[in-house]
Amino acid sequence: MSILMENMREKIKFSKRIVIKVGTSTLTYSNGNLNFHLMNRLAWVLADLKNQGKDVILVTSGAIGVGSKKLNFKTRPTEIREKQAAAAVGQAELMHIYQNFLGEYNQGVAQVLLTKDDFKEGERKTNTTNTLETLLSFGVIPIVNANDTISTFEIEFSDNDRLSASVASLLKSDLLIILTDIDALYDSNPKTHPEAKRISYVEKVTDNILKMGGEKGSEFSVGGMETKLLAARECYDGGVMMAIIDGSNPLYIEDLIQGKDIGTIFGCCK
Repeated sequence: MSILMENMREKIKFSKRIVIKVGTSTLTYSNGNLNFHLMNRLAWVLADLKNQGKDVILVTSGAIGVGSKKLNFKTRPTEIREKQAAAAVGQAELMHIYQNFLGEYNQGVAQVLLTKDDFKEGERKTNTTNTLETLLSFGVIPIVNANDTISTFEIEFSDNDRLSASVASLLKSDLLIILTDIDALYDSNPKTHPEAKRISYVEKVTDNILKMGGEKGSEFSVGGMETKLLAARECYDGGVMMAIIDGSNPLYIEDLIQGKDIGTIFGCCK
């Protein structure tokens, strides 16, 4: 492990404000049903981080996937209006579940639905920042999702990877953790190339690094590795460290924060 990478992992230990992004493929089984066991463990980790005195923001995907199941779609809907209807149904279900699980640990939550326009300079950006900062000051965990009923950008492109980077940068967070179904960035696709090697540290996402992104996500999601690398690039510019780790066990979040060499760490410009 290089000295630079050791320093970065040591720096992660002292992260005070952490954004955690969980995607559709992590929250659900391959058939599209929610993985309640995983969501409960995630809730425990989030509550424990709060107990350690950290600010925690959760950026969640999954509304369209959950809504698609509730509306009896056999596969992810293709028409925008159907996706937006599924998002409206699924978002209510998701928040109900998060509230129940986190409530078991006496942790308050708040729903925050955003579009890319909320990050543009002006009154909306100021209001967004003020709302999130106030929620954090009250000890609440903001649960952020894209407002898919009025915006189509996240629906079509990134499964909230870019949204999580924007939130992390807006709040001047120390760290963004993206939970995914691949445990790190590899020099080739580990699902098709067993000899693929994990890349433990990326100082900056160059065009050559971006080419490693490649493939789309699962049937019920749209986010692939490329969107995560674009998120890392945005975090770099925003002065936020980012990590991609295996989302199958939320306890890996604690391992990362304790300095263990897992996943891929992306550097930042500060």
